[in-house]
Amino acid sequence: MAGEGRCPSGVTAHDGRHYTLVCSLCGCRQADDGLVLDCPEDHPPALLTTDYANPRFTPDPGRTGLFRYHEWLPVVRAPKDAGRVAVYRSRGLAGALGLPELWIAFNGYWPERGARLETGTFKELEAHTVLGRLPDRELVLTVASSGNTGAAFAWTCSQQRVPCLVVVPGKGLHRLRFPAPLDPCVTLVVIDDGEYPDAIELAASICRTPPFQAEGGVKNVGRRDGLAAVLLAAYEEMSCLPSHYFQAVGSGTGSIAVLEAARRLSAAAGGLALPRLMLCQNLPFTPVHDAWRMGADALDHGFREDYREAVAKVHADELTNWAPPYGIRGGLYDALRESAGDVLVADNASVLVARDMFLKLEGIDIEPAAGVAVACLRDAVAQGKVDRDSVVLLNITGGGRRRLAQDRPLVAARPRRHLEAAALTEDGVAERIAARCT
Repeated sequence: MAGEGRCPSGVTAHDGRHYTLVCSLCGCRQADDGLVLDCPEDHPPALLTTDYANPRFTPDPGRTGLFRYHEWLPVVRAPKDAGRVAVYRSRGLAGALGLPELWIAFNGYWPERGARLETGTFKELEAHTVLGRLPDRELVLTVASSGNTGAAFAWTCSQQRVPCLVVVPGKGLHRLRFPAPLDPCVTLVVIDDGEYPDAIELAASICRTPPFQAEGGVKNVGRRDGLAAVLLAAYEEMSCLPSHYFQAVGSGTGSIAVLEAARRLSAAAGGLALPRLMLCQNLPFTPVHDAWRMGADALDHGFREDYREAVAKVHADELTNWAPPYGIRGGLYDALRESAGDVLVADNASVLVARDMFLKLEGIDIEPAAGVAVACLRDAVAQGKVDRDSVVLLNITGGGRRRLAQDRPLVAARPRRHLEAAALTEDGVAERIAARCT
């Protein structure tokens, strides 16, 4: 039964917040306390979006980092030391591909370009925004990750001394290396032989015990609007929206965020064409691509189990999300349809070539996921899916880790607890871990 009276026409914001939350399915409006993840109405799952008091795009001229866009970020605090996206017009890769209007949004560590995301990934943008959205309340933020998201939250929470529990599979542990040791407020649990879905399951079980609070994934408007800063930075630099947007996807949260930002920018400018989302996956793990090609509006759980062996065969294992937000209202399927987008794939050999190509032509190392996007862009141009005069924005979602390691020694994170995947079936395992982590 719908929650009568929960969605008043006039909504009073908590903590002086400059936005309200709007359900993408029923339009229900509600105030945010920094933890809301769902619509209170009784209907199928749907993502919440943010409606900001200021409809104009007004970057703060006194800031250069992420919080330059605080008017369009769902935050009540905005640290001055958050990093930024480096957007520039490509010369080397653009020349090789024959794309004179190729723009690159570089997310990672590249000081010559002004990029100083010290975890080497755009996940740092969402971590800062999620923390800036949190209420002043005692809780332990709990994050499940294949590696990059966990690294971003661990480092950001450490810097701000926010209690945090991060659960990752063993194969993702190598991504948790930082310029300094983590603060003790961050607890790391590793499932040595596990996969990303195992981390999700364990984190969800732990969150049933207070004070552990689920970070929320794609349902957290802080994550999406933080990642949307990629397009906001690009719009500032390019003075237009791209015709095509290329990004490698696991969950696809960043691409959903880019479309949401494009809608805001289009409305603020009086009507601009939305960019086509060109989403990229690494063969043989391609659930989003396969569902899109089949014309499916949802992912079948039984079908996804067929990818269990494929997880171990991909170069970009950070993209192996078994449960991307595909069919949820406001999710990937809706975003692809609205933007007239497409889903492309690249095999491991192509990704390795693309990573080397980017290093030689642009001068910086990039992460495997970013290599997938470069490989798919190259194939799309060769196949005529992108015209030579198209305005293309390529999101390099992570890079510069080698460069960072050259500039300063990196410290590996020390897990508080190791366990095997088989232990997840034991009674009380989540409660025991929770007890040891408080």
